[in-house]
Formats: sequence, structure tokens, C-alpha cells
Amino acid sequence: MAAAAVEARSLSKHYRRWNQTRTFGTLKSAFLGLGFSRALSPGEVVAALEDVSFSVEPGETFGVVGANGSGKSTLLKLVAGILKPNSGSLAVNGKVSALIELGAGFHPEISGRENVVINGIMLGLTRKEIEKKLPSIIEFSGLSEFIDQPVKTYSSGMYVRLGFAVAIHTDPSILVVDEVLAVGDEAFAHRCLDTIREFSARGKTIFFVTHSLALVEELCDRVLYLEKGKVKGIGDAREILSSYRLDVSAQEGERLAAVQAVNQEELRQASAAPVEIPSEASSPAAPETPTAEEKPRRWGDRSAIITACRVLDRTGAERYAFQTGETLTIEIEGSPQRPLDDFVFGIGLFTTEDFCIHGTNTDIDGFMPERFDGPAKVHITLPACTLGAGTYLVDVAIHSRRGTPYDYWRGACRFRMDSPRQDAGVYCPDRNWNFLGAVRWK
Repeated sequence: MAAAAVEARSLSKHYRRWNQTRTFGTLKSAFLGLGFSRALSPGEVVAALEDVSFSVEPGETFGVVGANGSGKSTLLKLVAGILKPNSGSLAVNGKVSALIELGAGFHPEISGRENVVINGIMLGLTRKEIEKKLPSIIEFSGLSEFIDQPVKTYSSGMYVRLGFAVAIHTDPSILVVDEVLAVGDEAFAHRCLDTIREFSARGKTIFFVTHSLALVEELCDRVLYLEKGKVKGIGDAREILSSYRLDVSAQEGERLAAVQAVNQEELRQASAAPVEIPSEASSPAAPETPTAEEKPRRWGDRSAIITACRVLDRTGAERYAFQTGETLTIEIEGSPQRPLDDFVFGIGLFTTEDFCIHGTNTDIDGFMPERFDGPAKVHITLPACTLGAGTYLVDVAIHSRRGTPYDYWRGACRFRMDSPRQDAGVYCPDRNWNFLGAVRWK
């Protein structure tokens, strides 16, 4: 069997964080007789990678995902030979070209053409090979008008374009790609991705890191999921990305739960304070669209007060992160200041850009009010919430049937919705496809 293109066994990389124990850990401290070594002392050891093992087969497109600080860039730098591991082994079989910090070795005072020659030599090309590839490099970069200008006059996007053009023309057997494609215009980004696809089609090995999960799913055969420097999962791209999305959703849910705890405290404080009554107010069923600055967060005449708002899952547990299609319940807790026989409970669902997705209330859904004379909870349940991936805000209200607000709370809570499918828009319905005629699918 052919040797793996990249193979890591129990790979670990640690960094030492230095603590400053005196005011000056500088030349001044040395003059004062403190010395550099006494001014700074070793702090804790931070594990960027811990006991990481995997293998990448020749011709495979291998993705790495994980949150910021999970060790992705450290791993890429180890594979590229920029860093050395503290323990474990890493075998890289083949010529590597790293698209990590493109243009980092460019000299600002000399021209793009001269930098291409120098950079090419640094990447292992001979002078004759560079001269042969130079016209193709310049054409790919799209910088023919500026190639003889000093690099210090280039924009960051032009740096990346020239750096990518040089790196891609070294004809490596292993291409290591970091988040460099985020810089540059749309046309050049497409050109880069097309080139990466061509590399894959030619049987080249690609080691790929990006926060664009759709791109990972499209390009990668297998994916490594890192969490705090350790392997959380490795396998089929769709399976690992689904696991990663669930973890991200759960973390976002925890964050939103903390935000909601603050909101509930604001609700309690607002319940005891005078509430502004705007000249014109609408119910969640018929929202207006003034700017965020024009809209107060809470208003009403306090005939009834909202004391809490929560989002619940199908078990009744409070939760703020869901998957498309799950059961979702919004709970409104309220109390009247006096017995009421004219009252409506309503909700409004909005995007974070303040676009109304849906608004309804008990009056619209045919519930005629009879008596509201004490603390109560009202639940509205969506048996299969088909919202697309995104963060959504919930407005809740208690008002009269004529629309007079008793208590309206804007953005009383928010929740996160994630979907395993990459649908566009805020609606993600169940659907079936049917095909007739001369069309086949793998």
C-alpha cells in the first residue's frame, strides 16, 4: 500500500505563556538591575494540540473544523513544517505548498515581479522554473498592470492574489490551505476554488481549513473535528459537520440562556417602573417597521404585566437552541393589575435584522377572552418549527382586543435555529422530489 500523504500519531504541541511579574519586563528593568529573566517568569503551559492522531491518504481532500482556538492553524503549521511538535510523530510524504500567510515573505520596497522570483526560490523552484512559470503566475494573479510596482503599493487583496499565484504554481503534491481565500474579490475567490478543485481532480492531496462549513462539505472527503486541541471526531464530512453544528448550536443555546436570564431580570425591574406609552403602538400580529432607535423596548399602560418569557422544548425544559423541525413552545407569564375581561396574548417572530417572520395572537386564532384575574401562563406551541438556520427574536404582548397595549416587550427572548440542510431563507419546509424521464441520480 502507498504511504499516507500525512500521518500523525499522538501529536502534541504546547506553548508556554509568560507571566509578567514586575511593571517592566524590558530593557529598563535590566538597567535597574532586575534583569530580563527576573522580570518575566514562566507561566502555565497551554496545549494547542494534545494527543492528535489521524492519517490522510494520497489524493484525499481532508478538512479540519473547530472553533477559534481549537488548534486548527497550529496543526496546519505543523504539517507545513513551520512548527515542530513537542511530542508524537508527524510524517508528511510529498512536496508541500502552504497557503497560510500568503505574501508574508514579500519585500515591500521591490516590485511584484522581483518578489515572485524570490518567493518562488523560497518555495523550492529553480530560477529557470520560475522564469518559465512567470507569465502564467502574473496572468493568474491578474496583476499585470501592477507587477513592476513596489509591493508596498499593493492592497491586502493584491498581496493574497500574488502569493496564491506563486504558491499554486510550485506544483505541490500536498496543498495546505488556511483561511486565506476570505481576502480578495469574488472573481478571484472563484478562480482559487476552481484551482483547488482541479488539484483534487489530478489526485493531489489537499489539507483544508476554513470556517465555511458549506465549502468543507462540498470539497472534503473526510473531516477532522478539533475541540480545545483534542480530536472530537473524524470521518465522513456530512457526519462530522452535523456533529459540529449540533455542538455549536448547543453552545449558542447556553449563551442565549445567559442573555435570557439578564432579560428576565430586566423584566422584573421594568415591572416595578413606569412604562412609556407611545402614541401609536401595534400588536405582534400587525408589526410596524420603524428603525430600532425609534422603538422603545417596552411599553403599555400596565393594566397587565408580563413577568417572564421563555422558550421551551417538547419536554417542557427551557432551551434556546433548536434543530429545524423540532417542537418549540413560547411561554408567556403574566399578571393583571386588576381583573380583566378584555385581553389578548400575542407573539411576534423577527430576524435579528428586524424582519417580521410571523405574528399571531389569541384573538386571531379565535380565543374569546372571558376572565383574567390572577397570575397565568400562556403557551403557544409550534409542533414542527420549520424556520431556517439563524437567530430569531421573540416579541410578546398583552393588549386589548382593540390593540391598546397593556404590556409589550420587544425582543423578550431569542433563540437559535440550526438546520443540517443548507437552505436559503428563513423557511425550511419538509419536501419531496419526484423525477420522470431520462434523469438519474447516484
